[in-house]
Amino acid sequence: MSGATPLERLDRLSEELGIDLWLKRDDLTGLGFGGNKTRQLEFYFGDALAQGADTVLITGAVQSNFVRSAAAAAARLGMKAVLQLEERVPNMGPEYYKSGNVLLAKILGAEHMSYPVGEDEAGADAALHARADELKEQGRKPYVIHLGLNHPPLGALGYVAAGQELCKQMQDFDTAVVPSGSGATHGGLLTGIALSTVPAQVFGVCVRRDTENQRTRMTVVLQKLADMLSIDPGLLLEKIEVWDGALAPGYGQIGPKTQSALEKMAQTEGIFLDPVYSAKTFAGLLDIVREGQIKPGQKVVMIHTGGLPALFGYQNELTHN
Repeated sequence: MSGATPLERLDRLSEELGIDLWLKRDDLTGLGFGGNKTRQLEFYFGDALAQGADTVLITGAVQSNFVRSAAAAAARLGMKAVLQLEERVPNMGPEYYKSGNVLLAKILGAEHMSYPVGEDEAGADAALHARADELKEQGRKPYVIHLGLNHPPLGALGYVAAGQELCKQMQDFDTAVVPSGSGATHGGLLTGIALSTVPAQVFGVCVRRDTENQRTRMTVVLQKLADMLSIDPGLLLEKIEVWDGALAPGYGQIGPKTQSALEKMAQTEGIFLDPVYSAKTFAGLLDIVREGQIKPGQKVVMIHTGGLPALFGYQNELTHN
């Protein structure tokens, strides 16, 4: 990506909620429908190119923004993309498997694999390595982007830079609100802000795991980030704030809070959110404001992580809830 993504004040929501609410438009990162994954992929593809790779392999949910963005980046760089799609979300209709990110990845020419389990990061990584071995026998030079926590969170460096970018754009905000899933976006943003002069807190809204399990994951991610940056992990670990009030009924599933938040943003500000990450993040923000953890008048920045193609994969759920 080139240049900073814009900050946009949400005037009507600010007035309604009694806070000074801004949106960091990382849905506008500019590659293949944009989104937060573009920042992460810059570091993975940089490493892949440095190693002479010509093929990238990556795992995500069926409607994953990460794999769609990886396919777009691979196309831009003249590389092959192998996308392994996990079954993370139960009881979905045919649109989920054909539309949205799935359709875009096929247009981009990516190879697709399936993995039947949605909570087996080590197994998913092993399956990618098995396919990578096959590609090596064909003369390809594969590079695997891992899911598992036993690998360095290289992509999180993209959000360390994003946190510092945000603090240059706005030096007086009180709180940032961001989705917390793999931990790369949340952990990177927290780290980038912690390394700045802005004393803002960062709320990570859980989109995949409950508070206890996400806090455990964030501890590992932040410790690994601290090692990569040669900084004291205590500077980061004391700042972990995770919130699971909008998680139900689970990852990639649209509960009443998520649908209400998605519609509220669209009908109040004319901005679309995706059902998996950004709508849950906004639902969490609304709860945090209601419960008083964000105080009246405070300046708040929500990170819009994009993912809008997934709306079309969720059309049945959005119209029947």
